[in-house]
Amino acid sequence: MNALELNHLYKQFGEKTAVNGISLEAKPGEIYGLLGANGAGKTTTMRMVLGLIYPDAGEIRLKGQKQTLENSRRIGYLPEERGLYPKVKVSDQILYLAQLRGVSRKQADADLKRWLEKFEVPEYYNKKVEELSKGNQQKIQFIAAVIHNPEIMVLDEAFSGLDPVNVELLKSTVKELRDQGACILFSTHRMEHVEELCRNISILHKSNTVLKGAVKDIKNSFPKEKVVLGVEHEVQGLEAVPGVNGVERTEDGYLLRIARPEAAQQILAAAIAQGPIQRFEVLEPTLNEIFIKSVGERHE
Repeated sequence: MNALELNHLYKQFGEKTAVNGISLEAKPGEIYGLLGANGAGKTTTMRMVLGLIYPDAGEIRLKGQKQTLENSRRIGYLPEERGLYPKVKVSDQILYLAQLRGVSRKQADADLKRWLEKFEVPEYYNKKVEELSKGNQQKIQFIAAVIHNPEIMVLDEAFSGLDPVNVELLKSTVKELRDQGACILFSTHRMEHVEELCRNISILHKSNTVLKGAVKDIKNSFPKEKVVLGVEHEVQGLEAVPGVNGVERTEDGYLLRIARPEAAQQILAAAIAQGPIQRFEVLEPTLNEIFIKSVGERHE
């Protein structure tokens, strides 16, 4: 059974179509990537999943059940913008939010202390939010999203404002939640995070789905247009190889752009004829390159 299903969702605001027939399915133990430029329809889609606004047409199902106000309350939500009260103590806010989600104060207090220990900030229990750095506020916001142990989560720019060490800490935590069976709808502009975390994705553009499916399958559907050639010496004549569109010298060799896959073997043959090779690789396109091809060329 899917944990989250969106079936042909539509949402209109006046003359503007914000979401135009979006569908997706995500299973328990899956991180699903929802990608798109500003104004693509991501925020409206997430708000409908959360039950904050209702679709004009289409259906949302949570763990096989039609979405209701009650089951929407069990979703965990980490917004892009900070939503905690700056002058209120961390413990007062988190315990209150947990109780709103049906968790007893005693259980919420134990869970909060456990999360603060996990994030190595137990001293923040009695601190006001405004006393924390932006990155540590994000940690507390994350705890607020998971304190009620949700089975479905919506994470919007989860790693915003974090230094690399804390990004890794939160990434590992998100992976743990996934491995424990949580279904996570994950929205971000950082394509490297999507490649690392997400099994399936949808790319939105101007309210429409322009690309959808498994990350692996999507990558395989796009041509491989780059070749890395690792050599210590200069290789002559690479620009003249048929199908080579560009040659860039790098610190440890060359990066070549190719128009067709057969060019790769001709590059390899030309390089071998001129000396030893440390590395040769035909690169698959990055998700960032795929995003630009799918959306960027049409973006106004």
